[in-house]
Amino acid sequence: MTSSPLDRLLRPQTIAVFGGREARRVIEQCDRMGFSGKIWPVHPKLDEVLGRLCYRSVADLPSAPDAAFVGVNRTLTVDIVRSLSAAGAGGAVCYASGFSEATAELADGADLQQALLSAAGNMPILGPNCYGLINGLDGALLWPDQHGMKRIECGVAILTQSSNIAINLTMQTRGLPIAYMVTAGNQAQTTLADVACALIEDPRVTAVGLHVEGFGDLSGLERLAAIARRSKKPVVVLKVGRSEQAKQAAVSHTASLAGSDAVADAVLARLGIGRVQSLPALLETLKLLHVAGPLPSRSISSMSCSGGEASLIADAAVGRNIEFPALHPQQLPRLRRVLGEMVTLSNPLDYHTFVWGDFASQTEAFSAMFKGGYALNLVVLDFPRRDRCDASEWAMTADAVITAASATGALAGLLATLPENMPEPVADRLMANGIVAFSGIDETMAAAEVAAGIGQAWQAPPPLPLLDVPSMDGEIETLTEADAKAELAACGLPVPRGLQAFSPHEAVEQAERLGFPVVLKGVGIAHKTEAGAVALNLRDSQAVSTAAAAMPPNAGYLVEKMIDPPVAELIVGAIRDPAFGLSLTLGAGGIFVELLEDSVILPLPTTKTEIHAAILRLKLAKLIYGYRGRPKGDLDAAVAAIAAAADYVVKNVARLEELDINPLMVLPEGRGVAAVDALIRRRR
Repeated sequence: MTSSPLDRLLRPQTIAVFGGREARRVIEQCDRMGFSGKIWPVHPKLDEVLGRLCYRSVADLPSAPDAAFVGVNRTLTVDIVRSLSAAGAGGAVCYASGFSEATAELADGADLQQALLSAAGNMPILGPNCYGLINGLDGALLWPDQHGMKRIECGVAILTQSSNIAINLTMQTRGLPIAYMVTAGNQAQTTLADVACALIEDPRVTAVGLHVEGFGDLSGLERLAAIARRSKKPVVVLKVGRSEQAKQAAVSHTASLAGSDAVADAVLARLGIGRVQSLPALLETLKLLHVAGPLPSRSISSMSCSGGEASLIADAAVGRNIEFPALHPQQLPRLRRVLGEMVTLSNPLDYHTFVWGDFASQTEAFSAMFKGGYALNLVVLDFPRRDRCDASEWAMTADAVITAASATGALAGLLATLPENMPEPVADRLMANGIVAFSGIDETMAAAEVAAGIGQAWQAPPPLPLLDVPSMDGEIETLTEADAKAELAACGLPVPRGLQAFSPHEAVEQAERLGFPVVLKGVGIAHKTEAGAVALNLRDSQAVSTAAAAMPPNAGYLVEKMIDPPVAELIVGAIRDPAFGLSLTLGAGGIFVELLEDSVILPLPTTKTEIHAAILRLKLAKLIYGYRGRPKGDLDAAVAAIAAAADYVVKNVARLEELDINPLMVLPEGRGVAAVDALIRRRR
């Protein structure tokens, strides 16, 4: 196992506890979990705590502790952390609140947090404002409260900023073996990614789940993704904050498409980190990853003894990137033989109740389905209430699933449609036998989709390092459309021929120089179409003069050659995200930007291969491929132009705030593309 500065804190042999009630609870929880190391209470007045000799200060301890729980007030926390660091301790959990999370209430909150960081020096700390950690593998706890975990030999690690959510997750009765539960509070020094990188190196950890409120340093996330891929231990994230943040939509359309949440999706997918949207989905996904790791494909089979359940399963897959392929011809005779003539053989399969209560026939039916080469094989089974019903035949069905999976080597999951219908003892037994004990149809579909997505990402070459986006000060300037197009043209992006004018009369002269038909635009006006500052297909001087006179007040005119009707219109943009920096947005352009909500985000830098694949994910791709006999678009030229725009963003990352090319007109095959409108905002 690779050594980490956090090892002593996460897997301590000696624990020092500071404080009163909370410190006592830490000792109680360690005793309950059977911690075999030494615990040293530290208190200025008490002589003993729970039968253990009490020390007066850090200086009195037998040696520098591997880990310390500091459960005292915020000011004293800084002093104790300083003493622990000077003594060479392995790390500390800082329980107290009143630091940077409380700056609205406490004027010195931020200063005190900085003092805490200075006091810690190179010694790792968790928090402040956190409960700490539970190590269920070694029974080591720095945790001042009840929890629902037990000693296990291997399992998943779960990390969160929220101590209350951590407590709730430990109380799950779904059969998920949790090896570590870690809270990070303010992440003043040690981030969730830092802890995850250390925990994933533990050979007893099978997968990692993160509940995060926001990402700080993206390099830590990249490092975690690389370790996960190398060690073949997947990571799944529940990130809160899907609501749209305030954007400068009045300036560009890119801002309305590239919300932080959409960018987070794209970045996580690129790194091969799964993402879920709820705590139940997080737990179900971790169960699947614990048992099987990433799925090799998106193909799933399902069996149930009810057509209603089969329909629910099929419906739950709609809109998700998973599939229920048709049964293979070689499966049909075996299934027909065991299930009889009245069963419709399909996937999902309603196998009726003809084999119910018959262990041999159920095993044969499940084995026939499991031999189909599906990445995951589901059997839907809700157990009855134990206080009122006899569950023996349900247990027999579970045994048949275990036997069939063992005989075929296939991955199987037993799915209870309602979480309360999967008893914890049953879930524990299934998981111990390599059967995923799923609870909830939607959560199971989410788990399969995420596991398949990670598998697909890991099958591809490792991604390019994410673009390092420095933060910049300075006034933001908005380039004129002509200047913006000149910059983009210099980077290889095709733009229409154009000339500037500063009066209606000069606009007519420039149009005559270019040759008709032309387009006339008012300069310095955002969203020109809505403002009436664009006139298309002007075929003579009088038309140009009339159009110029009708436009709202502006800073001049841009006269351009009229582009032939396109096959499709794209938007290509980039906007600086506070968490993820600059990424590229592709979508349906022109008037369809917000109407179709058809867009894809590409983290930068990117490649032509990734750009090509991103275009194919758009609904608009059908037009480029020649929808219903219409001409095909110049896809190669579109890919090259988008790659040029991406290169522009990468080269100008230090100053660029926003790029908006809308539309990028995709002309018929062999005739190229043209960026007919462009906006660039950057720092001076």
